Amino acid sequence: MNEKPQKIALITGAGRGLGYETALALAERGYLALVSARRWEDAERAAAKLQEKGYAARPYALDVVHIGSIIALENALTADPARLDVLVNNAGVYLDEDEGLFEVSEAKFRETFETNFYGPFHLIRALAPLLRRSEAGAVVNVSSGYGALNGMGGGSAAYRVSKTALNALTRIAAAELRKDGVKVNAVCPGWVRTAMGGSLAPRGIREGAQSIVWAATLPKHGPTGGFFRDGKAIPW
Repeated sequence: MNEKPQKIALITGAGRGLGYETALALAERGYLALVSARRWEDAERAAAKLQEKGYAARPYALDVVHIGSIIALENALTADPARLDVLVNNAGVYLDEDEGLFEVSEAKFRETFETNFYGPFHLIRALAPLLRRSEAGAVVNVSSGYGALNGMGGGSAAYRVSKTALNALTRIAAAELRKDGVKVNAVCPGWVRTAMGGSLAPRGIREGAQSIVWAATLPKHGPTGGFFRDGKAIPW
């Protein structure tokens, strides 16, 4: 009797922090973790750490703001392993902390969108053919409560608007991929102690990653097109 093939997950921004912790948690669940980071040496180091723990992992260099880097990854994954079960769009930036709408530069706004919105946009479009081959494909867009229109306030406009746009992309992609059995959800991991979140954040990295892992490992007929934290729906 043929064994069920190992599930495969690609995690962006997985060289450290929340991305690495997500890769570790999925590897612990038996997934082949495709660990991507902007710098090859960061991806290689993170994958090696997983391998040293006895888990299956492969490193990939991926700069989500460069379409050529995304195309190169698409070509590599199409050749081998030729399928994908989970895409975790974790790579992100927060460049305008403590800056108001009238202080943040247009250049910083554009750079934020290139990473936080256009990166996931291009990756979903590029890797959808591989996700469609999965029995229970899933896309997890790592968003933020800062992107929720419900209770939206001032400050950090570039980051907030980029995450709002990512949430909209989540809804649209979920609707269009539903017929293919691919779930697309947005997840807020909460305020986590990472390089981005800072040392005062109340949540540890492991706790924050659990929300992402929950969405990545949903059953075939699990929810799609939602916005979640800790496995529970939150307002858009």
